[in-house]
Amino acid sequence: MSKIQQVNRRDFVKLIGLASGGILLGCNVSTSQKEFVPQEKGTFTPNLFIQIQKDGTITLLASRSEMGQGIRTSLASAIADEMEADWKYISLKQATGDAKYGNQNTDGSRSVRTMLLPMRKMGATAKLMLISAAAKKWNLAETDCEAKNHYVINKITGDQIFFGDLVDEAAKVEVPAQERLTLKKVEDFKYIGKTLKSIDLKDFTHGTAGYGIDVRIPDMKFAAIARCPVTFGTVKSFDQKAALETIGVTDVFKLERLVPPTGRFFGALGGVAVIANNTWAAFQGKMNLDIEWNYGENKSFNSVEFQEKLRKRVHQKGKLVSGSTGNVSAAFKESNNTIEATYTVPFLVHAPMEVPNATAWFKGNEIEVWAPVQDPQTARAELAHFFEIPLENITVNVTFLGGGFGRKSKSDFVVEAVALSKKIKGPVQVVWTREDDIQHSFYHATSVQYLKGSLDVNGQVTGWLQRVGLPSIVSSFKPMSDYASGFELNQGFTNNPYNLTNFRLENVKAESHLRIGWMRSVVHIHSAFGNNSFVDELAFAAKKDPFEFYLNLIGEDRVLEGTSDHPFDSKRLKNVLKTVAKTSNWGKKLPKGHGLGLAVHYSFYSYVATVVEVSSVKDKIKVENIWTAIDCGLVLNKDNVKNQLEGAAIFGMSLAMFGKITTKEGAVEQYNYNDYRMTRMKDAPNIEVTIIDNMDTDPTGVGEPGVPVIAPAICNAIFNATGNRVRSLPLADSGLV
Repeated sequence: MSKIQQVNRRDFVKLIGLASGGILLGCNVSTSQKEFVPQEKGTFTPNLFIQIQKDGTITLLASRSEMGQGIRTSLASAIADEMEADWKYISLKQATGDAKYGNQNTDGSRSVRTMLLPMRKMGATAKLMLISAAAKKWNLAETDCEAKNHYVINKITGDQIFFGDLVDEAAKVEVPAQERLTLKKVEDFKYIGKTLKSIDLKDFTHGTAGYGIDVRIPDMKFAAIARCPVTFGTVKSFDQKAALETIGVTDVFKLERLVPPTGRFFGALGGVAVIANNTWAAFQGKMNLDIEWNYGENKSFNSVEFQEKLRKRVHQKGKLVSGSTGNVSAAFKESNNTIEATYTVPFLVHAPMEVPNATAWFKGNEIEVWAPVQDPQTARAELAHFFEIPLENITVNVTFLGGGFGRKSKSDFVVEAVALSKKIKGPVQVVWTREDDIQHSFYHATSVQYLKGSLDVNGQVTGWLQRVGLPSIVSSFKPMSDYASGFELNQGFTNNPYNLTNFRLENVKAESHLRIGWMRSVVHIHSAFGNNSFVDELAFAAKKDPFEFYLNLIGEDRVLEGTSDHPFDSKRLKNVLKTVAKTSNWGKKLPKGHGLGLAVHYSFYSYVATVVEVSSVKDKIKVENIWTAIDCGLVLNKDNVKNQLEGAAIFGMSLAMFGKITTKEGAVEQYNYNDYRMTRMKDAPNIEVTIIDNMDTDPTGVGEPGVPVIAPAICNAIFNATGNRVRSLPLADSGLV
């Protein structure tokens, strides 16, 4: 395990662009391991930095993207806590996209999970160096000194020295070995586990936060691109006359599709680009284009027909998936009570508030980009490939993201901007319209699930068969990937949390006709909807209360050791279930037309349970209350966890009630928020979040685990209120909203 090292001042300026001075510390962190990666002598390449200056300012380099999930605040609090720093002195600098910062891909709810321990050790190292400097100044033993609130205190005399006044001496201290570090106990935390205001709060509330769409460069042009309505279609011919006559438009030309090689790059769709002096003129010019398209083979794709095809397939035998156990056929034969159900989820789109956008400047043998990206390193690699520019000559500046949800982990909009900059020989900003965003995205896959279960005379589940068909994300990397991959099926299917003796999972063919991508909670949306809806149906067939049925189905306390660094613990799953039953007063008498629904799910190593109360008036459903309990281990910032779960509830409501992407003749039919609806403020329910106190356990995901439980809990509540089962999303298709 390597040491934390001081960074040469000249290298520090070169590496991250901060002024030299003070204490400069760096270490190399692997996000696949919660430890420091050993470095050979002379090859130290840190990816985590802190700087302490004479005025007391502590600057942290933020390597992950901030899109409202509060990661900059959470990780900064870990260093500040172990340092005994005063929060008012903490500042952040956003890292550019570069492999030297480790894995920067901000997805999978893993930033805290992988970086917390290194952050704490960095803080503890800096604190010990400051204490060593003070001890030398006072001619005392280090044990006679302590750090507190940005000062080192002489425990004998009570004298104190400000951190900034110790920087010069501390910079001369040898970086202590990790064996000398003493991390705080949970009960001594000052910031971790508390409610902390966002470090970016002032910028957010004063309108000074810099999002991608806010970037401005002298002499910059603005661009809009008309893309083929059918995915992967191309331009056959176009008339640019009317577009060029639009006031403010300066140029119109064809943008070739950049076709990615198999397995790595996503490229750009191509189309016709309109260059203008402002965004409005570019949009108007695009509307005035007359284009004839080559629609290609996807023109025949109809999403309704495709979902019906998947429905037929899941009712036939599929490919057996590893992890199946026992003999479900025998269990079904022996039971007099079998239950069958089919559940469907449509294609979905992210629709973040800030549309995709990027500003680029192609400078011959250099490229500089400013963009709201979740994965700046992949963007950088794509640019190096497509434009044959050395990686070290490409700078990707990461701005704040006005929402991402996985869409901005794809870099197609960045590639477009660079291609246009190269063409016009100057800086340009590409801005997608809302219609572009909804009609040309990387979509969350549609799915169809067939489930069959059997019960014995005591209402115990004796068999569980599940078949699933969904277009795979892998298809965006590798053509002809017509079955859901193993890592996708491991998101709630193969790692089914219930104690089942006879379990069989089958996978059916599902071709991809649209670009498939990550979306918040990914395949857990499908698995949680099918699993929780079916458990509720089984409970009803067994004539048992769903809460008790869940507890029995999860079974005795067990820990599945060896599965990961965060092994599944059934006791923790049952605990969130019991907690949310208590906070929602499960079983209480409800007004007429009201119902409660329950759902529980394990995702991103976290345990979440939700109860939803709905009301039904004149066959219209309203979500009245949502109670959610989460066990995510050690919590950095309680307020941030609460915010994310509240957001997940609203996000999940939007998917359950309105979310649906359809295609006809290959083209996406929805185009804006009027027909791809979102939960409005008037529809927002009361939301109560309970965070399980489990601070002695490693931290796990928060940003995504709150989403999967919402749709099934709503549908189960509808059944409880009305007696009607909802097995297909969204509710709007059933006329319920």
